[in-house]
Amino acid sequence: MSNKILGIHHITAMSGMAQANVDFYVGVLGLRLVKKTVNFDAPDVYHFYYGDTVGNPGTILTFFPFGEGPRSRSGAGQATATSFSIRPESIAFWIQRLQDHAVSVSGPEERPNHRQVITFHDPDGLALELVAHEGAETRPGWKDGPVPSEHAIRGFYGVTIKSRITP
Repeated sequence: MSNKILGIHHITAMSGMAQANVDFYVGVLGLRLVKKTVNFDAPDVYHFYYGDTVGNPGTILTFFPFGEGPRSRSGAGQATATSFSIRPESIAFWIQRLQDHAVSVSGPEERPNHRQVITFHDPDGLALELVAHEGAETRPGWKDGPVPSEHAIRGFYGVTIKSRITP
């Protein structure tokens, strides 16, 4: 048995209002709300799990929506951008879809290995990226969601984490 880590299992973040979070991640991005439970340390707070059709590891983005309150400040150890995989043929679709939902989009920008990336933010200011790359089509998206299956998000591409350099 190997203990090798093969990728990102899931990413967890905090958000503001619960309904706005669901509306964005399901309604705009087309992720499936795989599970809704509670934060066991704060049972009055939901814990949402979004992913592909069956909630495969590597597709799960979870949120604790805490409602109204101050926004966080980015610091060492925090994810500063969550990147999702899409097919190269889907770049134009996503730019148009995000703009149709009044989401400000930056890009596409070419990154190493000829990957095209579009950058935007969720309603709480969380930085998100859609990375178009060969091979994305081998992973499933949510087949029955509001985004046509050929353009569905295919799980995580990666995450950017802020680090602190100490002398």
